[in-house]
This record gives sequence, structure tokens and C-alpha cells, in this order.
Amino acid sequence: MSQIGPNIEIDVLVEAGAWPEEHELREAVSDAVGAVLAELGHGADAASELSVVFSDDVHITELNSQWRGKDKPTNVLSFPAFPARASETMPPMLGDIVLASETVEREAQLEGKLLRHHITHLVIHGLLHLLGHDHENDEEAEAMEAIERSALARLAIPDPYA
Repeated sequence: MSQIGPNIEIDVLVEAGAWPEEHELREAVSDAVGAVLAELGHGADAASELSVVFSDDVHITELNSQWRGKDKPTNVLSFPAFPARASETMPPMLGDIVLASETVEREAQLEGKLLRHHITHLVIHGLLHLLGHDHENDEEAEAMEAIERSALARLAIPDPYA
């Protein structure tokens, strides 16, 4: 368990798959969460808990099938603990973010990205979903991607949409 600021507790679990060392994953998650909170203006008063699970394509396919009706792997899934709206304060428990190693690594290679940068981006993306952001239409997608770009820029990570 790690902590962002005084009040954000993060549990990182490496469940399956070929991932970088756990300390590297914890650092990437911590960076991603810190950048999102700074970008959204959540100050030191923000208190919450987050779980990030690093898994594999087999597990994420099961989750994707069960919860979204899509029988295929995906890079990241978010499971909010509470319904959230993008304009509201942070809930006491954010929820879970699950990433799939084979898909994440394949995408990073195909797109010529550093694996750590891609992991950080996907954690940011997943966290924004937990905070009530979505990309169901063009307007929502543009707004969410703008936050992602800004949060990544805070970490000197290139724009993944360029």
C-alpha cells in the first residue's frame, strides 16, 4: 500500500502477467494519480482509496465479458466503488483499475511508446473513469483526452493521441 499526499491510499496488486518490477509499477501509479489530482484541482483535502490490479489478458477477458458483454481482452477496465460525476468531490473509495499485460505491452510496441508511459497513461485514463469522466460521445472524449494530455504533460510524457 502506498499513499499520495496525506489522504490517498493506493493498493497495487500484481496478479498475473509479465509486468515491470512492482516498485516501478507503484511509482507509475503514484505519478499518474498525483498528476490527475493536480490537474483536476483536488488538493490535500482529497481523501480516498484506490486499487490497481496488474493482471493478464485471460483475466481481463473474463471481466470484460462479465461486466461489458465483450468477450475479448482490453487494455484497462475501471470499476467505480461509487457512482461519480466529473464535477463532484472525490468519493471516499474510488474503486479498482485493472490492466492486462499482453494487451498493454502489445499496444506500447505497436505505437512506439515506452511501456512505463503507456501504463501511466492507462492508469490516468482508468482513474478519470472512476472520477466520473467518460468518452461516450465526441464532446466527452475531447474533454477526457484533454485532461489526460495535461496530466501526462505534467509528467513529461508525450501526447499519446498525437
